Amino acid sequence: MSLALFVEQLLNGIQFGLMLFLMAAGLTLVFGVMGLINLAHGSLYMIGAFICAAVAAATGNFWLGLAAGMTAAAAAGALIEVVVIRRLYDRDHLDQVLATFALILILSEGVQMIFGARPLFLSRPEILAGSVHLGLGINYSVYRLALIGAGIATAVALWLLIAKTRLGVQIRAGESDREMIAALGVNIKVLYTIVFALGAALAGMAGALVGAIQSVQVGMGEPVLILAFVVIVIGGIGSIKGAFVGALLVGVVDTMGRFLIPRAFDWWLDIGRASDIGAALASMLIYILMAAVLVLRPRGLFPAHG
Repeated sequence: MSLALFVEQLLNGIQFGLMLFLMAAGLTLVFGVMGLINLAHGSLYMIGAFICAAVAAATGNFWLGLAAGMTAAAAAGALIEVVVIRRLYDRDHLDQVLATFALILILSEGVQMIFGARPLFLSRPEILAGSVHLGLGINYSVYRLALIGAGIATAVALWLLIAKTRLGVQIRAGESDREMIAALGVNIKVLYTIVFALGAALAGMAGALVGAIQSVQVGMGEPVLILAFVVIVIGGIGSIKGAFVGALLVGVVDTMGRFLIPRAFDWWLDIGRASDIGAALASMLIYILMAAVLVLRPRGLFPAHG
């Protein structure tokens, strides 16, 4: 195994982790502020990808598609919050799970009715096509490097929003004592809609960006949603810092595990299915990581409160 191949897979893991962060950040914001388990978050990821692919195909402009995907996901999130989610805040988590699971089915069928059952394909923008030489014999995709940059920039922007703005103060106060900020004159309903729409926009952004390196298809958000839940459990529910660190851990561990473990088993075991055994173990690695973190830190690495 060459150094160039190792570094390429490491960069792939970082890129994957940063895209997971976009999903997990919205999910942890919604749960931290609203106390809501939103299983339909993956559907907002799917909506962002489909709208981006459709608009980019119609206009020939990827950036217009990206803006449309984020806007559509945010609008869908706000509509879902006003029409459905707003009735669930005082209900127990089982009701929330059932209602948001029903939304998955509704949104999946709706997207299939509009766009059809066949996958869509989203072309990368010309300016980000090709690869760049990083030294040491490493040639890496310009688009994937751009995804890494976009993920880091979004993480910084989100931190500035939460830590340095009036809206961020209200969001953090809403996590701690929603009754008090309501008593101080903050419109809690509007705040909840904004937070939900922000989380949806981040999910839509992730879906649109990832759509250019894989096919855009119905149900694409659910596997990513599972990983996003793993991320927030590892990082700490309600913590943006925890979501960032947890997403990088999951992205790198999953990617490097799938790359290294099958090769190690092939070398170590002289049997025909050694790499299959290694691949099965690699697919379990992030859940083993989650279990280890929960044993050592039951509230995650960086819990929102203490």
